[in-house]
Amino acid sequence: MRFQYSQWNEHSTTDEQKLEQLTKLFNYLVLQTSGDVEEALQWLRQLAEEYGIFDENLSMEELIDKLKELGVIEEANNKFELTTKGIQKIRQDALKEIFSSLRKNQFGSHETPHTGSGVERLSETKKWNFGDMPTNIDLTSTMTNALKRDGIDNFNLIEDDLEVYETENLSSCATVVMIDISHSMVLYGEDRITPAKQVAMALAELIQTKFPKDFLACLTFGDDAQLISLAEIPFLQVGPFHTNTRAGLQMARNILRKCGNVNKQIFMVTDGKPSAMFDDAGRLYKNSFGLDPKIVNKTLDEAVQCRREKITISTFMIAQDPYLINFVEELTKANKGRAYYSSLSNLGQFIFVDYIKNRRKRV
Repeated sequence: MRFQYSQWNEHSTTDEQKLEQLTKLFNYLVLQTSGDVEEALQWLRQLAEEYGIFDENLSMEELIDKLKELGVIEEANNKFELTTKGIQKIRQDALKEIFSSLRKNQFGSHETPHTGSGVERLSETKKWNFGDMPTNIDLTSTMTNALKRDGIDNFNLIEDDLEVYETENLSSCATVVMIDISHSMVLYGEDRITPAKQVAMALAELIQTKFPKDFLACLTFGDDAQLISLAEIPFLQVGPFHTNTRAGLQMARNILRKCGNVNKQIFMVTDGKPSAMFDDAGRLYKNSFGLDPKIVNKTLDEAVQCRREKITISTFMIAQDPYLINFVEELTKANKGRAYYSSLSNLGQFIFVDYIKNRRKRV
């Protein structure tokens, strides 16, 4: 048997790398088709015909077999559908793509400046108190205390000798992710809903993997707000809706109010423009032309109310329109929260505005 070898270069990819790249492309297409696997595969075939993305080592049919083998898709009723594992894989890919550049920023961490009964050991020590973990006892300091008191000949260990390492107080957190599904997310042929879903799924995956004990909920807001499961995010579609940001914030605040005395935050993924709200009679008041002061003021009032209830709003802005950015600036100031401004073409790079620490930087 003969083997033909080609010259290796730094841009060469292994079969595993090629499979990973094609799987990521498939996952992105699934997001664009709102979870329609059959349509995503059709788009993939069209891309293969135009750009030749497959070769003799991996064909289209072999990729489908691999996706089935990996548990990403399954065949049901003569068509392919996403599995639970497939949805999780999309979240993981979104997290890798979007937040790989934010690792050094410690985004999403729950550390506080206070010491307490947490799990991160510090170098400082303190006297042992009832409830301190025995695994945190500083043996060197404890033994030194006993020896200083009675000497080595009369060694006797008592409770007052015990010293333990200080631990960093890691607080629990309750989070609501809000996703804008209004018509403006696809207006003028610009796809904003796909990157919005990517950001939302990345946030959900980050919280679930790094802080699995935290409370996490997700809702959409268009004409009204609706609670959804995390598994529904890839299948979200934009409707003929206006943007009732106020209703979304109200629902998020009501959800977080039931979470007790923990840190509370809202992650809002939007293109920024509120265009609807319910009036006192429960009727939907809407205005799609510009920024209606009546709608804007009520929405800002809700941001202030969130601040009073110690709920921080972090807005992920999927647009670059100056007047939309101005509104997000006002909302972030009112809440004393945070804002991330991103272009559609480079979701991994954000302009980060933190009104809590009065800081602005590119991350």
